[in-house]
Amino acid sequence: MLQRTEIKDALQSKQIGQPINVRGWVRSRRGNKNVSFIALNDGSTIKTIQIVVDLEKFPEEQLKPVTTGACISATGILVESQGSGQAVEIQLTELVVYGTADVDQYPLQKKGLSMEYLRTIAHLRPRTNTFGAVFRIRHHMAMAIHTYFHEHGYFYFHTPLITASDCEGAGQMFQVTTKNLYNLKKTEDGKIDYSDDFFGKQTSLTVSGQLEGELGATALGKIYTFGPTFRAENSNTPRHLAEFWMIEPEVAFMDIDELMALEEDFIKFCVKWALDNCMDDLEFLNQYVDKGLIERLRSVIASDFVHLPYTEGIRILQEAIQNGHKFEFPCEWGDDLASEHERYLVEEHFKRPVIMTNYPKAIKAFYMKIDEQESGYNGKSGQTVQGTDVLFPQIGEIIGGSVREESYDKLMAEIEARHIPMKDMTWYLDTRKYGSCPHAGFGLGFERLMLFVTGMQNIRDVIPFPRTPKTAEF
Repeated sequence: MLQRTEIKDALQSKQIGQPINVRGWVRSRRGNKNVSFIALNDGSTIKTIQIVVDLEKFPEEQLKPVTTGACISATGILVESQGSGQAVEIQLTELVVYGTADVDQYPLQKKGLSMEYLRTIAHLRPRTNTFGAVFRIRHHMAMAIHTYFHEHGYFYFHTPLITASDCEGAGQMFQVTTKNLYNLKKTEDGKIDYSDDFFGKQTSLTVSGQLEGELGATALGKIYTFGPTFRAENSNTPRHLAEFWMIEPEVAFMDIDELMALEEDFIKFCVKWALDNCMDDLEFLNQYVDKGLIERLRSVIASDFVHLPYTEGIRILQEAIQNGHKFEFPCEWGDDLASEHERYLVEEHFKRPVIMTNYPKAIKAFYMKIDEQESGYNGKSGQTVQGTDVLFPQIGEIIGGSVREESYDKLMAEIEARHIPMKDMTWYLDTRKYGSCPHAGFGLGFERLMLFVTGMQNIRDVIPFPRTPKTAEF
């Protein structure tokens, strides 16, 4: 048997008249009494290659197993295509059926299957055009991320998935234990005794690699993490997952202006990578999922991001309300902005991406550096932090970052004021005791980036096997 040629390469081949072998899954078969046409796809491209079958050489009985979903090997002669839509096709000389797919049972037979239905068969949905495109783009976005940081001198730093600390202080974490949940050992005061647990203490799945990433930055200068994170948040929205991937660079000696420049440069690099490397898939998604997708991606690259203080953003939103704009949620100074507020600023007011800065400290994490000079509500200082959120069209917040507080005394004051338990985080505080340095970083939810780059509407549809409340199949 000939060595296999991937379909993406076969479609570009100039070896007309030469034998070729392709293998993949049948998307469709049609024809008449003289000839049959098989559309074959192997996942290497969104496109199919046409296999032309002379029914005098391959009787119908031999072709009966070749139905939608079947896996075959097709050997034949590469010829110029007689029809439109493709440059080449294959005249079949040898057929091998690897696996059949029962016509009456194969779930992907029907056209126009809903996204909701496809989530119930997530083990098969990558074979559809839409999800094949999404997951090829997902690969390319991961490659873009590693390429960007490697070329800019960052070190890929692996932070733990099992942790005894809560980075965000929210407490919405999945516990990790080997204890017998039907017979829990308790202490004298009725609390769970973890002394006999695997780690000898209460542990959870991480919500962020940031704190450990800060340790890396204070030794290696600039690092990034890229791995799964977990939130036990009971959110059934199109923007939330219980398991998702995060990109978190952390950089020593970086100030807020340099941080915003990094955020903008990084995300433009990723979007340009998609346009340069995924155009076939993007054109499909632009046609069938979001007709403004490619134009929106190009506009992000061409735009300078707006730098907008939170206080000014609130003023703009309240002015919009006075002029008759309706928001579902209130919008007062001190409120955490809803997605509708963020999208109004990006899509209607500025019509380009926005980096919002200087948020009220009460709605941000304990580690963010407090603005001593910035004016907060009613012109008061010390009410805001050097936080940065990148707001995008369609998505709202796509990146959250900040300058970190490097002063031990100031950080401890904030921890105590917020009553954050720090018994398992002396290691983190040591970075402020031994050679502390200014530093900054951000977190980008990989699936949020995927939503923007693909035009998909639900975050469950940009990760192969979504984990959400009451859903952990496959």
